[in-house]
Amino acid sequence: MDQSSFFLKTIALFTATAIAEIIGCYLPYLWLRKGGSVFLLLPAALSLMIFVWLLTLHPAASGRVYAAYGGVYVCMAVLWLWLADGIMPDRWDIIGSLISLIGMAVILLAPRAN
Repeated sequence: MDQSSFFLKTIALFTATAIAEIIGCYLPYLWLRKGGSVFLLLPAALSLMIFVWLLTLHPAASGRVYAAYGGVYVCMAVLWLWLADGIMPDRWDIIGSLISLIGMAVILLAPRAN
């Protein structure tokens, strides 16, 4: 698999992972803070199980995967802020997200002696 294909597949997997994690944390928040139904905990638990499973699909060392994943998670959380909470990200949110993505790319694309 070439570098660009690996990178795109990894970004797609990280995006799905971040969505599963955010949903798994957001639903209990709705229950605890917004008066939502206790039944929100069932899809939250399922979403967190999917999140953990998705993290296991990466071929790289787990610590490196988690570090790189953090960059994508930051961007997805800022996007969630906008789409779910209705708060438009400001320039600092966007700049911070871009810095996180650059860090993620450095971790994923750095040449390594396997």
